[in-house]
Amino acid sequence: MAEGPPTYARRVATTDGKWAYELAGELLRCSLPRRWSHTLGVAACARTLAPLVGEKALVLEAAAVLHDIGYAPPLVRTGFHPLDGARYLRGVRAADTQVVRLVANHSYALLEAEERGLRDELADEFPLLDDPLLVDALVYCDMTTTPDGCRTTSQERLSEITSRYGEDSVVGRFIRQAAPHIHASVDRVRAAAAEVGVGL
Repeated sequence: MAEGPPTYARRVATTDGKWAYELAGELLRCSLPRRWSHTLGVAACARTLAPLVGEKALVLEAAAVLHDIGYAPPLVRTGFHPLDGARYLRGVRAADTQVVRLVANHSYALLEAEERGLRDELADEFPLLDDPLLVDALVYCDMTTTPDGCRTTSQERLSEITSRYGEDSVVGRFIRQAAPHIHASVDRVRAAAAEVGVGL
């Protein structure tokens, strides 16, 4: 179990979102500033989708803010950030179960877990949330935000990830496999947003 990072009281995501920003900021702001910029961009995108996800808006925003905390050096255990981050949130922070499961499975993480030999661990510990719109919304936010927190397209985002990690890397292989699913999630969110008058 991870120790050392933020020590303030445990909170659940459905209370308010401040705890998530505090936690992610303490874990990422100084050690991984570019990752923190990306995180803030993903969170800003999540806020724009609040009218689309309704009462789940706080859950989406908290998951957006926390989705990459598994990269923080004190939390790294397996080297697979969705799993490391989710385990920390569950075991140390006692976060809302929906938030934890979204973090664990964000952006088709199960496909990357398979590449890393961690599929069974991820699937057994953190089943995919049975809320397709919420799952798609987090994919949309993550995969249309650059590493510096700016808006982009999913095509450009996946190209950037592949160029950064290399086509033959674990991440590169995962991206090739996940690309159709990621683009489909983005398309579904855009269509759903258009139906309720949310401009993206």
